[in-house]
Amino acid sequence: MTSRPFSACAIPFLILCAMASPAHGQTAAQIEKGQEPSLPSSKVAASKPAAPGKMPSPEEQLQQAISNAGNDRAALVRNLEAFLKEYPDSRQRPQIYRALVEASLQLRDNTRAAAYAERIVAISPDDISMTILTIQLLEQNGDEAALRRATNYATRVLEFVERSSAGEKSPKISQEEWAAEKKRERTSVLTLRGRLELKLKDTVAAQKDFEASYAILPSAAAAEQLGEIAEMKKDSNGAIEQYARAFALADAAIGTAGRREIRQKLGNVWRLAHGSGDGLGDYLLRAYDEVSQASIAAKPKKNADAREPADFTLRKAPEGTAFSLKDTKGKVLVVNFWATWCRPCHELEPLFARVAEEFQSNPDVLFLAANCDEDESLVAPYLEEHKPRTSVVFADGFDRFFTVNSFPTVMVVDRAGKIAYRSNGFEPDTFEPNLKEAVRRALAPPGASTRAGNPAP
Repeated sequence: MTSRPFSACAIPFLILCAMASPAHGQTAAQIEKGQEPSLPSSKVAASKPAAPGKMPSPEEQLQQAISNAGNDRAALVRNLEAFLKEYPDSRQRPQIYRALVEASLQLRDNTRAAAYAERIVAISPDDISMTILTIQLLEQNGDEAALRRATNYATRVLEFVERSSAGEKSPKISQEEWAAEKKRERTSVLTLRGRLELKLKDTVAAQKDFEASYAILPSAAAAEQLGEIAEMKKDSNGAIEQYARAFALADAAIGTAGRREIRQKLGNVWRLAHGSGDGLGDYLLRAYDEVSQASIAAKPKKNADAREPADFTLRKAPEGTAFSLKDTKGKVLVVNFWATWCRPCHELEPLFARVAEEFQSNPDVLFLAANCDEDESLVAPYLEEHKPRTSVVFADGFDRFFTVNSFPTVMVVDRAGKIAYRSNGFEPDTFEPNLKEAVRRALAPPGASTRAGNPAP
């Protein structure tokens, strides 16, 4: 996409003194980047005060207006507005409007900032960042006319996002990253427009937008708004369902205020429907599991076509380079499935590493620690801090293949690709000898006798 609708909306302050000359040659791109244009040496005289008796040019008057304001933003607004009144068709209008938006924001005059932001959007309708800022300012204004204009601008942004194509993406990002970013932008704009429609009391349109937003990418914001709509319609069950989803999706890292408010709304409607808070905790846990499973199901499944362990291509953690298991066919594979948030996994790791060290000279056995975190960004900091001694890979569906649903889980996969030993959880006193014996049995030639050990489940 050529523009990021939800990038930061800060407006760079324009050095209008340098822009006042008509020969400055500044491009729109320079303006957006906040670059100060340079004046050709042959035109420097244009910035000097006019000779006595000579009428100053509009550019000289603009420069004088800016100079007279100094660092006084209120004076700058007055001077620039006076200049525009005198020269309403000045070709410097876009730059002056931007300076007026910034100065008005600094003065906390959002009404004036919105007025000039709308003028910029009228001149440059594809300026998405300015359009988003305009929507935000109009929403703060709050009157019906402003909200209707903001809704129209939101529709414009949504159309922009939807018609963008992969051919416009930066070569620095992958197709998958671009598609994910487009989803986030669509769901954000739909939620924004729905919120505006709700303020305009157009509940039908708002509900449609919130439902479309949630269908594209489930979010706490859309679910909470849907809960409020259901509550207004006296649909207690619908409100409970949506508030529970919002609570499950709320990001606690952002702060507890939002989640606490959702919890209060949920508790209130639950008590109204059931007479007490009994059963709400169990309901919330089920809602969390449903939301989590839906999120996982929506992600592309890695190694979905694998029929045996040797078919898998995993990724080394944390760098993500490919790690094929093709060469493990006919060998014994020992895998520790773990997660960063699992405390028993932390305690098991050094025991697993000691067993791995005992077999490290045997080329017929490979030990792996397969990370199963849903949020892979947690893995790199964990590895940096704890520095595990066995090779770490992302599970990439290996856990799904072996139906791993608790951590830690350690298993020995024999030369035929079958589970020869499995331990869900572990006993510190017996883990090492039991795992060693299981590996020896898996390595032994067919028919060879070994000491009795824990049988595979």
